[in-house]
Amino acid sequence: MLFFSPHPVARAAPFVVVLALLAFPAAAQGKKNLTMAEAVLARGLMPKNLSGLSFIPQTGTVTYVRGEGDQETLVSAPAEARDEKNEQIVLTKAAFRTALTAAGADGKTLGFGAAHWLTGGALAVTAGTTLYHLDPKTAKATRQTSWVAEAENAEADPTDTRVAYTKAQNLFVSAPGADNVAVTTEANPAIVNGQAAHRSEFGITKGTFWSPTGQRLAFYRMDQTMVTDYPLVDIGELPAQQKAIKYPMAGGKSHHVTVGVYNVAAKSTVFLQTGEPAEQYLTNISWAPDEKSIYVAIVNRGQNELKLNQYDAGTGAFVRTLFEEKDARYTEPEHGLTFIPKKPQQFIWQSRRDGFRHLYLYDVSGKLVRQLTRGDWEVTDLLGFADNGQQVVYSGTADSPLERHTYAVPLSGGELRKITQGTGTHTTQLTDDGRWLLDNFTSSVTPRTIRVVEVASAKPRRLLLKADDPTAAYALGELKLFPIKAADGQTDLYCRLITPPNYDPAKKYPAVIYVYGGPHVQLVTDSWLGGGNLWMQLMAEKGYVVLTVDSRGSGNRGLKFEQATFRKLGTEEMADQLKGVDYLKSLPYVDPARIGVHGWSFGGFMTTTVLTRTLANSFKAGVAGGPVIDWKFYE
Repeated sequence: MLFFSPHPVARAAPFVVVLALLAFPAAAQGKKNLTMAEAVLARGLMPKNLSGLSFIPQTGTVTYVRGEGDQETLVSAPAEARDEKNEQIVLTKAAFRTALTAAGADGKTLGFGAAHWLTGGALAVTAGTTLYHLDPKTAKATRQTSWVAEAENAEADPTDTRVAYTKAQNLFVSAPGADNVAVTTEANPAIVNGQAAHRSEFGITKGTFWSPTGQRLAFYRMDQTMVTDYPLVDIGELPAQQKAIKYPMAGGKSHHVTVGVYNVAAKSTVFLQTGEPAEQYLTNISWAPDEKSIYVAIVNRGQNELKLNQYDAGTGAFVRTLFEEKDARYTEPEHGLTFIPKKPQQFIWQSRRDGFRHLYLYDVSGKLVRQLTRGDWEVTDLLGFADNGQQVVYSGTADSPLERHTYAVPLSGGELRKITQGTGTHTTQLTDDGRWLLDNFTSSVTPRTIRVVEVASAKPRRLLLKADDPTAAYALGELKLFPIKAADGQTDLYCRLITPPNYDPAKKYPAVIYVYGGPHVQLVTDSWLGGGNLWMQLMAEKGYVVLTVDSRGSGNRGLKFEQATFRKLGTEEMADQLKGVDYLKSLPYVDPARIGVHGWSFGGFMTTTVLTRTLANSFKAGVAGGPVIDWKFYE
């Protein structure tokens, strides 16, 4: 089956992905079947990768780990190098462990995964509850600070000398010469400091936000005293114990959140004057480059209005509202401000105000300078800047919703330019100066390749890795990626179909639909295994046809696609999944009386939905993992 991409920079030729995961027929001599352990754990069956792959900050030097186990070695090479001849050994694992042990760490089991690069060429290493700096040139490590064993949510500042962490409901900071300083001393366990707020929605993944130099620390204070207690049974205790958690159910009282700003030197805190109503969402906290201001995207409880506000970081006073966004259904900011290098009066804001996530250039007065990207596709990641800060580099779906590519666009306005090459999924890292890109590439036919790419020319400079197919010895099924029409008769839905190895078209096979269908998740991609996993291949080996359909409501297809399910969860998604059932029943080798469905979380909800709201003969069986049974019980 063929489809044409509707996007302006898409290939003109029809696109189809049909992958026979076998180098030769499955029945060939020596082919193996997957075991359950192999399919679920995938040990040794994922494409080889390069661990520790990164650029040293403020340089064009690439680093990565060679070797395995105790023989691992951290190596580096200039980004412009064309082969391994320019590789240099930075540190052996033995030297790494010896240096940390000499500094007081239990270095016997430490690996390079505990380290990351600092500006200047040193390594920051977390060993247990202690932060070290290690100079690779001298192989000497020095202790920076430590924190308590009960600590959670530990986060180092941008200099990697201070660490913020939580213990119970309070927030602490450890710094050189001043370990475990209490930022808050709250006695009430229902008032929590320094942890992620608002049920980790709106892109919120943490509760602390260091300023650029680490002189100040913004943090969430979450008052949950008004939120209902929900009882849980802790079966890890003997006998089992009942414990209560604060869980705000739909329509009930929500927690009240404020943002504190802690001055590390003065050991003092001010709170931002975010005002009323108390039941609002404080999201996307961002520091100004000069640390004098903090920006907060405030969303009303109805989630259909957003204000981007500026506050004085020294006093907490409200400064101004830069702009507002409204949507008839909902608005969902998920990314903070990205300031322009050497132009601290300008920043990029990511918004779906025109129906797709795009980049908008603003000045700090709130004036829109220009929209930088546009089209029926989504920006998925803002990577940084190139050409002396004149271009913004980002990843997105401009070529196809199934793919990820990296592009550049001038801040002055103009056409986008594609940097990555090859149909599939490119996960990329950019140097600070924007000259070089690390391109980690997979597709349905490519296990993995990693290249250094020159941004200006978009030409690969060096191949760092070309992974072999780790499943070459296994009898896997054929995999296809293709579209079908949604229940609205217009929208393309992308599908992944796996058929049993060497299936006989004259036979009838049972089928399983693996489903999610909820927001922020995309199951079908042009990446290794088509975005699927080896459990699906195991099912194919057992004689099942396996289908996945990314129905309306799922991720990375724009606001209209996602909002099709607004206030009617399960209705449009179910109609689209039934189009998948219709497709299966159209295949002569699928037994229409033996179609099952399986999914987890929102996919569990979809499983119970299609089992209880469709005709009795639609599905033979279903397995729902962690389903939402009634949305009134959801957070």
